[in-house]
Amino acid sequence: MNRFKDLKIENMNEEQSVVYNAIVSGPRGNVIGPLQVWLNNPKLASHAQLLGKYARYDSNLKNKLSELAIITTGRCWSSEFEWEHHVPLAIKFGIDIKYIKKIELGMRPIFKNKKEQTVFDFSAEVNLKKKVSDKLYKEAINLLGKNAVIDIVAICGYYTLVSMTLNVFEIKSDKKLWPLPEVKNFTKMLK
Repeated sequence: MNRFKDLKIENMNEEQSVVYNAIVSGPRGNVIGPLQVWLNNPKLASHAQLLGKYARYDSNLKNKLSELAIITTGRCWSSEFEWEHHVPLAIKFGIDIKYIKKIELGMRPIFKNKKEQTVFDFSAEVNLKKKVSDKLYKEAINLLGKNAVIDIVAICGYYTLVSMTLNVFEIKSDKKLWPLPEVKNFTKMLK
């Protein structure tokens, strides 16, 4: 059960309507999940949705790598809604289901692709350890470049806000296609 009621369009104030219209006319096309919560505070919603637009659609990472960072963050936060909405996108952009299944179980997959491995390891480490090792940082900079590394941090940070919002306000997915098993210890996700 959600801890809040979705805002109805007819009940939105002018500021909420402006943000709502900006969201639905953009690449998302609809207002769901955390955006519904944030619309209650339209100033936050306005800024957060712009950061989200950049993180999801305009970063220096290819969609495949961006979605990998997103699902890794969603799994670290056990955010069912986030997981349900981004696993299909990760698959669509080319993340193999065998790797997704490992992440789902809170385990570290061993990717054949070095960039995928680096994005996963970086995303898992920053989410679970709240920092990254010098070795992983240098590896990521050398392999992906400075701006891509900055964007991994931004994506993980933004989707932490998303996941926190979803978890605090108990926003559940209605899809139930990719249920998350309970994981009590995420250390198996780390290198």
